[in-house]
Amino acid sequence: MVEAALTQRKDFLSILDFDAPDLDGCLQLAAQLKADRSLGRLAPTADALNGRHIGMLFDKPSLRTRTTFEIAIRELGGHPVALQPDVALGRREPVADVARNLERWVDAVVIRTFSQHLLQEFAAAASRLHVVNALTDQEHPCQALADFLTLQERIGPPRGRTIAYVGDGNNVATSLVQAALLSGVSVRVATPKGDALSADVRATAERAAQHGATLTAIEDPVKAVDGVDAVYTDVWTSMGKENEAASRLLRFRPYQVNAALMAHARPDAVFMHCLPAHRGDEVTDEVMDGPQSVVFDEAENRLHAQKGILAWCLHAS
Repeated sequence: MVEAALTQRKDFLSILDFDAPDLDGCLQLAAQLKADRSLGRLAPTADALNGRHIGMLFDKPSLRTRTTFEIAIRELGGHPVALQPDVALGRREPVADVARNLERWVDAVVIRTFSQHLLQEFAAAASRLHVVNALTDQEHPCQALADFLTLQERIGPPRGRTIAYVGDGNNVATSLVQAALLSGVSVRVATPKGDALSADVRATAERAAQHGATLTAIEDPVKAVDGVDAVYTDVWTSMGKENEAASRLLRFRPYQVNAALMAHARPDAVFMHCLPAHRGDEVTDEVMDGPQSVVFDEAENRLHAQKGILAWCLHAS
């Protein structure tokens, strides 16, 4: 195993729960876990969780996150426990009381919900319970780790590179920017006016920036993509904003990632998407299925990144 000197912390609620050495160490650990997977039960971490129980609390639909976390827990020697969101997220009793109950039974809870505030309340209430953010309205840190594991595989050490995010300034964009700046990667974020990352998100990420990495907010997607090493996009209408879908479709149409836009990036640039994709909206089939696309590599790497997170939180590496 990689001897990654990760700072011990109780929870993983945000990429910014890492410092730069933590992020690098977790990515090294994830890469080693990926390499060791072919060993099956002979892998060095096959019993890393030593039979511990990990709750799975999903208040939003999920394919990749739920599947990969359940497999990750089992392959690390733990036991996933499905929890009912309608009884565990403050609808029958206070969230803090639920957390205090759960810490008597399970060692950690992986939570996918609408509210970052609820996640933080959950984590603060139980001193022994490890809480992992599997997506909220504000951040998607597990995805960002998988993204950077993929970038390392495809373009090598990312420090000093530049990537572009084109589309809605949402939770995926937030975590991507945080991971990029912490890794020494500059980011250009192209969004329509009014859909940019908030000033607070930008300022917090910029304070964490390493090695001179910069964040540029821009409206012109062509200028954002010019000469970059990777182009990233996400759906234009996130879960919970479906009533805005029609207006968003019109507003974001110039931000579609198509062959013409990709042509402004480096010839060896990769195309990235967290999935699910709305083909024909934020990305064309030509790009999604083209040789520059690494979207399914990112999906695969969710498993390995999340193994790294569980090992880091539970000190099981």
